[in-house]
Parts: sequence; C-alpha cells; structure tokens
Amino acid sequence: MFECPHRTDAGHRCGGQGHCPRALKHGGVEDCMRTARRMLCAGLLAVGTLILAACPGRVAINKIKIDPGRFVGRDVTIAGRVTNSFGAMGSGVFEVDDGTGSMWVFSDHYGIPGSDARLAVTGRIEEGFTFGGRHFVVVLRETERRH
Repeated sequence: MFECPHRTDAGHRCGGQGHCPRALKHGGVEDCMRTARRMLCAGLLAVGTLILAACPGRVAINKIKIDPGRFVGRDVTIAGRVTNSFGAMGSGVFEVDDGTGSMWVFSDHYGIPGSDARLAVTGRIEEGFTFGGRHFVVVLRETERRH
C-alpha cells in the first residue's frame, strides 16, 4: 500500500500509522493516502509524457511528399513494405510503401532489407540526395530500424 508522504515534527516519515500531524489536523490517514496516490499518478503521467515526447511520431509518406520542407532535418518514423532496393557492402537505398505513397530510405549502417519485408524506419528527411548515380528528390536517412 502507499506510505504517507508527510513528515512528523522530527522530520521522519510518519508511514501512515496515525502519527502524521497533517492527518490529525485534516481528516485522518485516508487524506494522506489520497495525497500519496495523487502524487504517484502525477509522477507517472509526467514520465509517460516525457517518454512519448522523445519518440518521433509515425508519419504517413504522402504527408511528407506533399510538403517535404516541413519535415527536412526532423526525425520521423515511416512504416510499410519494402518494394525496391539496391546497394552494396551494407549501404544502399530501399523504397518503402505504406499504402499512401512510397519513399526511398538511405541506409549506411543497418543493411538493405529484402523485397516485401515489412518494417518501420526512423530517420531524418533530406532533400536532393544522390546514391549510385541516381538522384533522389526526398530521402529518409535511416538512424534507427524497428522490425
């Protein structure tokens, strides 16, 4: 169960054993337990918010294609099926189709997945990219792969 968050006059936690000066003044140990629960919930909510804010959100490829300038330099996550790929020695590009559109992904450290592989990729959007003699208007430079 929860422990009373208040301190006695000596500075020790009262432990919700009926020795809490606040509980004696303001309605009993239940009040202290309610306060402890509220503090715990607020803490968990704050931690959850920070974790979600740190994760780049999944973006539909068509949104990126419509306004790529809005996403340039930002971390985004796309997910879908690999439809095309080429490269050598562990680096290359592959095309991901999420059903709303397709986008080329440059991978330098994570290898090139095979056709029809389903995956999620996180990276930074770049404009004007050249690899293997081909020019790509918009590409996602992979920084993390989630299978």
